[in-house]
Amino acid sequence: MWVLYEHPDLSFEKMMEVCGIPPLRKKARFAAIPSSSGTGTEITALAVITDREKGVKYPLVSYELLPDFSIVDGDLCKSMPPSVTANTGLDALTHCVEAYVSNVDDNYADAFAKGGIELIFKNLEKAMAEPENEIARQNMHDASCLGGYAFTNAWLGIAHSLAHQIGGTFGVPHGCANAIVLPNVIRYNMKATGRYDDLAALVGKRTGEEFARAVEELRSKVHVAGSIAEYGNISREEWTAALDRMAENAFKDPCTGFNPRKATVEELKQLLAAAYDGGSINF
Repeated sequence: MWVLYEHPDLSFEKMMEVCGIPPLRKKARFAAIPSSSGTGTEITALAVITDREKGVKYPLVSYELLPDFSIVDGDLCKSMPPSVTANTGLDALTHCVEAYVSNVDDNYADAFAKGGIELIFKNLEKAMAEPENEIARQNMHDASCLGGYAFTNAWLGIAHSLAHQIGGTFGVPHGCANAIVLPNVIRYNMKATGRYDDLAALVGKRTGEEFARAVEELRSKVHVAGSIAEYGNISREEWTAALDRMAENAFKDPCTGFNPRKATVEELKQLLAAAYDGGSINF
């Protein structure tokens, strides 16, 4: 039912004009213009704050964080260095993958996630090799935005829970941390969902394991580390000493509750332990 309130500027004729509905909120307009192709934050209700003293990243969720409008212009990304292009692109990929397999069933998120994954696999390498390529840049920017649409409706999973701790504790770039843990998170979650087979078909593969390997291959092609040891600057002793705390904090991360497989603190610790050398897990 439509109700027309008495308002000098609000008539049916006025509302039928293009952009004819007057502003409904008395506040500053929040315009989001992303300059990297990764977070999708320009259309999400989420943000992350890093406490550098505690070495913890805190995800924040509020629709007050949702921009009033966004400008998604890939031309702004031409100056991104190759490493930033790669890390942000793999962050966007992780958004799409985790949103598609989350325990929130949402047809719109599924469509956005699949579209983003296809664009990333087709364009990330080209955007790195040809930074001035406007089509590749725009496609990656669109993929990032699609990932944002997907996860703001269906949420994320334990790849992000783990990456938040890796980044907060050791300063590993978020996209790199996601890319290190994502293949094993896929393997871990395959015991609870068959949805990775759908994603495998998007990239010419058949199974969830083949999709995990496709992610590893893309990660290698764009020169992103496949393990903490390969990333460097973090000793095994430092990593081992931080495992318990990182696993506990990852378990408390809001993203963990939306993972398709219910994770324990011990399992999160095993995933983190495997990330140091980058070996495949089978539990």
